Amino acid sequence: MAGLYIHIPFCKKRCIYCDFYSTNRLDMADRYVAAVVEEARLRRDELSGIAALDCGKDVFKTVYVGGGTPSQLTTDVMARMVAGVGRYFRLDGVEEFTVEVNPDDVSEEYVSKLAKLGVNRVSMGVQSFNDAELAAINRRHNARCATEAYRMIREAGIRNVSIDLIYGLPGQTIDSLDATLAQALALRPEHISAYCLTFEQGTELWRRRAAGLVREADEEMSIEMYRLIVRRLSGAGYEHYEISNYALPGYWSHHNSSYWDYTPYVGLGAAAHSFDGVSRRYNPSNLMGYIDALEHGRLAYVEEKMSREEHYDEEVMMSLRTSAGLSVKSIGDKYGPEVRDVLLQKAEKYVARGIMLHRGDYLSLTDDGMLVSDAVIEDLMWG
Repeated sequence: MAGLYIHIPFCKKRCIYCDFYSTNRLDMADRYVAAVVEEARLRRDELSGIAALDCGKDVFKTVYVGGGTPSQLTTDVMARMVAGVGRYFRLDGVEEFTVEVNPDDVSEEYVSKLAKLGVNRVSMGVQSFNDAELAAINRRHNARCATEAYRMIREAGIRNVSIDLIYGLPGQTIDSLDATLAQALALRPEHISAYCLTFEQGTELWRRRAAGLVREADEEMSIEMYRLIVRRLSGAGYEHYEISNYALPGYWSHHNSSYWDYTPYVGLGAAAHSFDGVSRRYNPSNLMGYIDALEHGRLAYVEEKMSREEHYDEEVMMSLRTSAGLSVKSIGDKYGPEVRDVLLQKAEKYVARGIMLHRGDYLSLTDDGMLVSDAVIEDLMWG
């Protein structure tokens, strides 16, 4: 099952922690969408040679429109994009169609029109239900706005809703995080993503920390917050199926799961990435550079052929992010028994420490293991 990702880079206001590519040039939306449709035309047969996928025009089972802020596009522009892409990729077989939204962009008319476009899953960036914490990271909405947006999404008939939360926010405490979790659980979305705030170089948050205007949550506080999230969400029936993702049974994100299980996907739009099982492709993080290339009939991406070692490292990294874990047999089949045996030897110490499980064919991280996932995964990589 392959996925289609479409990146919408437009943002009305930039959050201080964000290092994703975005722009406020919403006046370029029409030209941008035309470029996305042209890219679809040029890449319509890209996955057709992968026999293992039984590919062709029916290949896509998931569509994910992310950003940026996709809800900055009007529904008319969104409809034009979906119809245009649908001329080159059949979308009638799509099982999960997700669009990301910001709460303050949501209206009854907006989400009703999304549903009519075939959108059956909405991912909403809430981040916190504490107004002071939202203001501290330059979000456009408050807690009441988020709750009201959620109500409108439900009333539009969308039965699969995901909300994003962030922990380790400036001024956040265990108690305020617990209150946010209680509010989230009261809504009962099918899916919750909970990310630890990161201070990415070049962001406004990074600059504020350097100037002494904000403090980063210390390691002990971050661990306590993470454990609170795991305990509260697991206790409410959510499955912790990936490091930062929790879902009610049957509501794992099928699209994102395709990234983690190494399934090929096509990414359209500025800054979008693609993977065909052999190579990675990267579109430029440059609005006008992307539009100019497509308006002149040229694909914008740079292609990177992956080495055997890079494929191994990526399979280890992606698989160990998930509760399903890494198939030892798959590693042996693809890279040989010697590589498999080295992997198992390295993993022994983590199993002994209780941060990794070896069940049947699979190695997986425990909840506590996910706290130190970066170090464990790095150790298990090639070499």
